Amino acid sequence: MTGNRKKLTIGLAVLALVALAAVYSSMQLGFGRSPSSQTASPSASPEPTKPADSKPEEPKPTEPVIPVEKVDVVVFGSELEGLYLARAAADEGLKVKVLDTREAFGGQVLQGEMLFLDETRDAQGRLLVQGRAKELFDGFRNGKIRKLPEFVSYFDKLKKDIPVESGIKIDEVKQIAGKFGTDAVESVTYTGKDGQKKRITASYWVENTDYAAFASKLKVKRLPGLEQFYGQQQIEYMSAGMMLKFKNVDWSKFLQSWNAMTPEERRTKYGGGTVNESFIIGLTGVTNKYKPTNERVFLRGLNAVHQRDGEVLINAFLIYTVDPANEQSVKEAIELSKKEIPLILEHFKKNIVGWERAEMNGIPNHLYIREYNHYETDYVLKPSDMLGAKMFWDNVSIGGYPLDLQGISSNKWGIEMGRPDKYGMPLRSFLLKNYDNVLMAGKNVGSSAIAFGSARIQPNTSLAAESIGVILGQIQGKKHLRELAEGDMPALHSYLATKYNIKLTGVTGQNKIAGWTADEIAKLDTGEIVYPQYVNKRK
Repeated sequence: MTGNRKKLTIGLAVLALVALAAVYSSMQLGFGRSPSSQTASPSASPEPTKPADSKPEEPKPTEPVIPVEKVDVVVFGSELEGLYLARAAADEGLKVKVLDTREAFGGQVLQGEMLFLDETRDAQGRLLVQGRAKELFDGFRNGKIRKLPEFVSYFDKLKKDIPVESGIKIDEVKQIAGKFGTDAVESVTYTGKDGQKKRITASYWVENTDYAAFASKLKVKRLPGLEQFYGQQQIEYMSAGMMLKFKNVDWSKFLQSWNAMTPEERRTKYGGGTVNESFIIGLTGVTNKYKPTNERVFLRGLNAVHQRDGEVLINAFLIYTVDPANEQSVKEAIELSKKEIPLILEHFKKNIVGWERAEMNGIPNHLYIREYNHYETDYVLKPSDMLGAKMFWDNVSIGGYPLDLQGISSNKWGIEMGRPDKYGMPLRSFLLKNYDNVLMAGKNVGSSAIAFGSARIQPNTSLAAESIGVILGQIQGKKHLRELAEGDMPALHSYLATKYNIKLTGVTGQNKIAGWTADEIAKLDTGEIVYPQYVNKRK
């Protein structure tokens, strides 16, 4: 038994040694290692040994968190017309914010000091201005709102309690599929004047700049401009303007001199015109004698207003081939103005009674921009709509004013294409084509380049903007703007009339193209027929 035990003990020892050898061999070959094992396989490169004094790796910088703000309506730009939409929407209970891509607030009125206001009247001379704009235009006419501080006070009332950020830069527009059109805007990321990035979301977005700062970043279709009408290849917009500001003008002396002259004497000296205690219109006999030093500038007939106290503001100085979206182009135009205006003053001092001691009264900060690109909207207004006194089921304004095409470089005087009585402006002309929630305010109205001559006038699009702001408030939480149908409008029109004294229905105008053929109307809309020249031949 003892011998057998020894043999068993030796056998077990041998088996243990064999097992240990097998385990050792498998470890050498890399089998059975845990994932955390530091033993390298024969083919693996050894990990480098870090120096004892090496610093730990710094964490990668994380993207800064961009604050997000949510509102109902964002208005890009601080032009007067779109501010009426902002004010109306805010009064109707909506949360509104104005993001201005210009450094300073107030657009062409406050920064361009375009303080000569053109009223809209029908063929019988009846005033067409309605809504909040009526206070401004009445104040201008009766002399209470003439100087810049008075306009600033009016703007302050419009923007009261509405947050405004000026000097912003649009970085990104996030677009998504639309529910009612092909596209919609979900959010906009922008950089504030302080350099901070911000993001904002809204139900509706409003283009209210004079160079389509927002809309130009969308999927837009540019409509033909004046280049098509004038037969040019290159794009050119109506001339920009720089307002002329003078002081120490003896307005009374000029008026007395004017009234003492016979009509023939007036025509000989001044070329005719209209003069009263507040306004001078015309005097082309004087302006035509002025010879500009640069072919890009021109002095046309005067639209002058006596601002009181010998201060006079004039809309008459034109600069051609200005691209409103090109900062350098705008700067060049301003510099041309600064060089030319003192020479114009000297010309006036020599040729207009009462202006002998006149002086410069400053230069505005910005140009008066009349026109930029026309983008397609759901309905594009045509000259035949205006001269035909067309009214629409979705009227948001009643417009008027001649189809006044200001000059371009190849036609410095411009041309008048006809004088409508009055006409409707539909909501659809302010809805950007294919977008659920983008609105076009002011001079961004959807119109042909010819129809724009009338549509662009402030009271027309100011009333439209105010009406749209009210409508947005009324349909909030009930319907989308693009869902509105003809059956929805009577109640909205009634509300506008009852609460805001804005009358958009039951208005009829004189159809000045009644009996015209379809071919004649088509040619009118393309500019092949110039109404004032053609209408007399047609009889």
